[in-house]
Amino acid sequence: AMAVLRALGPWLCLWALRLPAGTGAAAPGLDIASYRERVRAMFYHAYEHYLESAFPYDELRPLTCDGQDTWGSFSLTLIDALDTLLILGNVSEFQRVVSVLQEGVDFDIDVNASVFETNIRVVGGLLSAHLLSKKAGVEVEVGWPCSGPLLRMAEEAARKLLPAFQTPTGMPYGTVNLLHGVNPGETPVTCTAGIGTFIVEFATLSHLTGDPVFEDVARKALKALWKNRSDIGLVGNHIDVITAKWVAQDAGIGAGVDSYFEYLVKGAILLQDKELMSMFLEYNKAIKNYTKFDDWYLWVQMYKGTVSMPVFQSLEAYWPGLQSLIGDVDNAMRTFLNYYTVWKQFGGLPEFYNIPQGYTVDKREGYPLRPELIESAMYLYRATRDPTVLELGRDAVESIEKISKVDCGFATIKDLRDHRLDNRMESFFLAETVKYLYLLFDPDNFIHNDGSVFDAVVTPYGECVLDAGGYVFNTEAHPIDPAALHCCRKWKEEQWEAEDLMREFYSPKKNKKFTLKRAADYGEGESAKDPEDASSEKGGEKRSSKKSLHSLLSCPTQSFNSKLAVLGQVFLDDT
Repeated sequence: AMAVLRALGPWLCLWALRLPAGTGAAAPGLDIASYRERVRAMFYHAYEHYLESAFPYDELRPLTCDGQDTWGSFSLTLIDALDTLLILGNVSEFQRVVSVLQEGVDFDIDVNASVFETNIRVVGGLLSAHLLSKKAGVEVEVGWPCSGPLLRMAEEAARKLLPAFQTPTGMPYGTVNLLHGVNPGETPVTCTAGIGTFIVEFATLSHLTGDPVFEDVARKALKALWKNRSDIGLVGNHIDVITAKWVAQDAGIGAGVDSYFEYLVKGAILLQDKELMSMFLEYNKAIKNYTKFDDWYLWVQMYKGTVSMPVFQSLEAYWPGLQSLIGDVDNAMRTFLNYYTVWKQFGGLPEFYNIPQGYTVDKREGYPLRPELIESAMYLYRATRDPTVLELGRDAVESIEKISKVDCGFATIKDLRDHRLDNRMESFFLAETVKYLYLLFDPDNFIHNDGSVFDAVVTPYGECVLDAGGYVFNTEAHPIDPAALHCCRKWKEEQWEAEDLMREFYSPKKNKKFTLKRAADYGEGESAKDPEDASSEKGGEKRSSKKSLHSLLSCPTQSFNSKLAVLGQVFLDDT
């Protein structure tokens, strides 16, 4: 157990930077405890109204006090909010919700689901809750964390997504039907983030269950994007997963691309994978060379590097947090302060902000209570203890309460200029926005553990280190304990070895030697290979041969006489 903890040490403290919990100066006159309690109250105002008015639908409609299904009819807000309950200290409600989900969520339904959204929200939320179950006082079964009902649910959901990866390139379709697979005639065009945002959840699944198929498909998709980057080192916004031809060629760090870069870094931390980190660092050089101007990041043509759109998107606000994870804190703070000026101008981040004009972009004036700038604030405060970062948290609480709070929850802000509201509260408000705000104001939370304390759990398969800190958040803010990935390896290797011995014993060819290919360094051997070579591997041979059908896309495509496709909406030339 101690050997595992020592091995994880450099990664566990990467974003915590080994700062003692509860230390550091607050902004003058800012009462951290008071704001923490206000954030707690925000959570319960939204959560309780979801339960009263919207459950079992995916999301709350706060203006009409009812619910709607949006991403697949999974009671999504409940799954997304589950680990937030524990972070707020509510173990009894966590336990109740775990029972509700086990009884009520069914993935054998005839629904077209976003592969990307189902992975980050459902698979990620269930995995996180599974790994936090013991801490939350749930009575776990023998073999945990290598087994358990929430892990089985996460695996079932992930298996429903696997048909999407059955393409010539290994890059997945954007949508899959949970009952039938990929629908015939499905568009093959998927956004870059919809291809490169699986390694955190899928590698965790592979390490916990012992089935390498999940990590295999996630790695193959990552490497396919890497192989198809431009000569100047950039990737575009949408690509054809059959032909590997770029359909939308705008390169940037925002919508349609964002979490691909995020998962290269977080995958490297989670798996201690130098190859993934080296891929990101190469991208980072190109991003700085071609898209960075005065600590802003613009959109450029991926082959030429010429500016195509001088805009800042609210989804780009994750970038300072990501920079802090790789130790580039100075650049992170400068970019964060740029983004914070936009927040102060409008009381939120508009979806698109024209940098030269210093104002919103037509039809993109809304703020759906996104978490990205608050997420960056949490990381940067852990890294710097700069009180300016806390001021953003204060301003976020004040703005959201003043503009967005309604009787039945918190409503999306349709237009930051006049504060008109829209009848939607996305599940990420409870999964991410509230969680990052709370963690910003709660320096003693268990999530911030710097590795100085940990729990050595004795399982039937050996001793396992858990709760040592260094949690890696997926892109929906579901924390994954990296130490848990080391808990199940010994058991699985011994199980495979026993299976191979039995096959050898019963094989008619007594002299045949069996090679244990799934064993000791599963998940590590790939990191020594060159990314270009690895991308051409036939990694799909062991995957299911079930015929793929086709469905509707997470990042839907239109006719691409457009500048940039974002979240299924397209910038046409006349906008």
